[in-house]
Amino acid sequence: MRILAIDQGTTSSRAIAFDADLTVQAVAQQEFPQHFPASGWVEHDAEDLWRTTVDTVTEALAKAGPVAAIGITNQRETVVIWDRATGEPIHRAIVWQDRRTADICASLKAAGNEAEVTARSGLLLDPYFSATKAAWLLDNVDGARARAERGELALGTVDSFLIWRLTGGTVHATDATNAARTMLYNIGTGQWDEELCRLFNVPMALLPEVRDCNASFGETSLFGKPIPILGVAGDQQAATIGQACFQPGMMKSTYGTGCFALLNTGETMVSSQNRLLTTVAYQLNGKVTYALEGSIFVAGAVVQWLRDGLGIIERADQTQALAESADPAQQVIIVPAFTGLGAPYWRPESRGAVFGLTRNSGPAELAKAALESVSFQTRDLAEAMRADWTASGEKATLGTLRVDGGMSASDYAMQALADVLAAPVDRPTVLETTALGVAWLAGHQAGILPDAEGFAESWALERRFEPVIDEDRRAARYAAWQRAVKATIAAG
Repeated sequence: MRILAIDQGTTSSRAIAFDADLTVQAVAQQEFPQHFPASGWVEHDAEDLWRTTVDTVTEALAKAGPVAAIGITNQRETVVIWDRATGEPIHRAIVWQDRRTADICASLKAAGNEAEVTARSGLLLDPYFSATKAAWLLDNVDGARARAERGELALGTVDSFLIWRLTGGTVHATDATNAARTMLYNIGTGQWDEELCRLFNVPMALLPEVRDCNASFGETSLFGKPIPILGVAGDQQAATIGQACFQPGMMKSTYGTGCFALLNTGETMVSSQNRLLTTVAYQLNGKVTYALEGSIFVAGAVVQWLRDGLGIIERADQTQALAESADPAQQVIIVPAFTGLGAPYWRPESRGAVFGLTRNSGPAELAKAALESVSFQTRDLAEAMRADWTASGEKATLGTLRVDGGMSASDYAMQALADVLAAPVDRPTVLETTALGVAWLAGHQAGILPDAEGFAESWALERRFEPVIDEDRRAARYAAWQRAVKATIAAG
């Protein structure tokens, strides 16, 4: 029997059917429009998210046949508020990328609230997260706050909205990983936090029930015979599960447009001193596993810049040959702060810079610098994670890095990553790790897939990249990167 994973992302919805040995049997994907009603604003029509989800599920089931269970993974932090009676959204969804509530976050920070918010939620006061988005909707959609107070509305991240629609409005629920990204959830108590809801002025009656990642989320009858929904996790946590990062010290990094790295810290909720996020990695059978998370704003996007901005390549896969042909005597460094610097710097005002150009610098040197910028940024995260973990009293040993995402297909970038980290980098045979993670959650709950230990044993390596440069060269390259970042920050 097969399992179906719904992967509702930022630019497209996908449905992927896996068989009982977790090989992909069918894939369906549809993109949907992005809406930018003002500078810094990003919205999705929630009906587009629903329509493309239904269409892709229908297509995948037609290709693969019946499935035993459904798992759902989703873009995190994006918020939808809908009418409980009709299921209709009261406004477009506000996307995780949206910055409209930056002034609200700045005011709350100036009032001295960030330390308490971080202590309770593990997050920083930033419009990236859901709480201020939800408050904005309640305050700016006519009658919304009054309707919320009367119990007429429901709020949720995208997983909750899909679950509501799939179950015909019978289930209003989310999982612990998505709840942990709202800035309304206390990751220590495992409950919605009254103080945070009061601070952000979000009525608790709006919020979904929080369940384990491997819980039952009802069933859907929209595709014929009823199918149970037995697994839910936010996209980056789903990838952590899909990479079988079940032991403390295991780390995964997903390289898409940006990069998200998560370090499993086990039962220890590590408070970051380096502006990383403390979050829920997953919650299985009532037991919470925590993680440190760092976000890089620009990873694969730097290759897109080479293609679309500079026009020096036509396809992303051309960067490898260019980088390999670069003059090794030149040390060009790109700091790709096109939309600011992410963790551990959190400098939204910074902009990109290039250092070390000579008259002989050309496309090859820029391609090499672009790919290497990802490895340097990843080391920044790894160093911050190591420092935070050491400060918590835990043994700060970061082991092999497991990678996925589109950019992980570049051998050059992954070798540079191993060299800069001084650690092995493992690329799995199955790169659909986000969908794989929720497929395993649902499949195990359905009784057709093994437990976590068995799933971890099935994880298969496609290629391991071992560091090959010496420590002096590694240290010199990273020091040059650090000087470049310092200069970029100083330039504002």
